[in-house]
Amino acid sequence: MKDRKLLMIPGPIEFTPDVMLAMGMPTTSHIAPNFIEVFGEALERMRHVFLCPDGQPFVIAGSGTLAMDIAGANLVEPGDRALVVNSGYFSDRMGAILERYGATVTQVHAPAVGDVPALEDVETALKKGAYKIMAFTHVDTSTAVVVDAKALGALGREHGVLTILDGVCSVAGEELRQEDWGIDLSFTASQKAIGVPPGLALVVAGPRAMGAFHERKSPVGNYYADWANWLPIMQAYEERRPSYFGTPAVNLIWALNVSLGQILDEGIDARFLRHRRLNQAFKAAIGALGMKQVPLGSELAANTLTAPYYPDGVDKALLGHIKEAGVIVAGGLHPEIRDRYFRVGHMGAVNESDILMTLGALEKGLAQVGHSFDAGAGLAAAQALLTQ
Repeated sequence: MKDRKLLMIPGPIEFTPDVMLAMGMPTTSHIAPNFIEVFGEALERMRHVFLCPDGQPFVIAGSGTLAMDIAGANLVEPGDRALVVNSGYFSDRMGAILERYGATVTQVHAPAVGDVPALEDVETALKKGAYKIMAFTHVDTSTAVVVDAKALGALGREHGVLTILDGVCSVAGEELRQEDWGIDLSFTASQKAIGVPPGLALVVAGPRAMGAFHERKSPVGNYYADWANWLPIMQAYEERRPSYFGTPAVNLIWALNVSLGQILDEGIDARFLRHRRLNQAFKAAIGALGMKQVPLGSELAANTLTAPYYPDGVDKALLGHIKEAGVIVAGGLHPEIRDRYFRVGHMGAVNESDILMTLGALEKGLAQVGHSFDAGAGLAAAQALLTQ
């Protein structure tokens, strides 16, 4: 009897066997020649995954919030003006971090939960003030809403601001072409679509972001996050030299290099396409079951997760029944609607069987809570797309 449940939350996700083997190998010294080679290769591979060949990658032990903190600490100086394109919970966090480092923050808010700010409103705000930074969340993990990162990058270039993209729930799953789209800094966390257990903050800073850092007139207000401490380390590992500032998360970096290799073997465009295809199948199933979603339109819905509302008369007890059927999904996160919806992650190593198993568990759960629906409708809708 299988005793393990399928983890289908928006991170941590399911990891490949080779990634888990790397996590379980004997821990090497952080200056062992084989680890130096692995760390250097991982840094090089990050540029290809982020599609930022001229970027400077940073791999630092910590969470996605640390990655966000790194962006704010190194690019903000007291008195700078920053514009936050606010699409949800994690945009609020970005604004708070930028303010912590002394920025005067203006927010362009989405008109409603499940929506995104209009590009026209963002452009109007940019025209009103001399902003140094514009920050936005590519995919908000609390609502499954995606913004138009390409268009926002173009606006940033047009108005001469540094663009910061929170890619925690998008990098390596949602299409992102950092350099081509004019994104100055992108970051993510290891436990999302990158496909590595939690514990690594991953940042790629483009030439304009690094230039702004080098031109700072005040010291970085965070010792651990300061690029002045980490840049020599990253450069040394890429040059295959030992170096030390803080002990790296050795096994996580071994695993990261394995996963980045798998991503590049799949092909980044093929990976984007796979995520779109699985997402379309899952969302078609949700629609066939008569369930509404948090994003207010299909063009606003991310490929890396789905956020369905509970049907009328159903509450979070549904999640327990889904778990009993062998799949773990996540509850709501956005404070305005927390108890009205749930979230399903489908990113990274997820495959068609995972999608179908999750839908089967969802249908079983709906039946157990007494919800009336056409049994098998969700599975049939997904299969119709997956078999094309």
